[in-house]
Amino acid sequence: MTVIAETYDLKGLNCPLPVLRARKRLAGMATGKQLWLETTDPLAVIDIPAFCNESGHLLVESEATPDGHRFLIERG
Repeated sequence: MTVIAETYDLKGLNCPLPVLRARKRLAGMATGKQLWLETTDPLAVIDIPAFCNESGHLLVESEATPDGHRFLIERG
């Protein structure tokens, strides 16, 4: 069974807003649900993995996009 993850557009936001908004969005989700984060902040490649590690979420995938990065996070 394929899990369809929602996409959360955080483009145009700079540190610390992508992490703060991701934290709030993930808090309202059930454990095991997945969420794509789309960012343009260059620091997100450091901040998002650190946030996942500290918060108990799983960073499933990370990829560069033409205008930033995408992160697939599974709520822990």
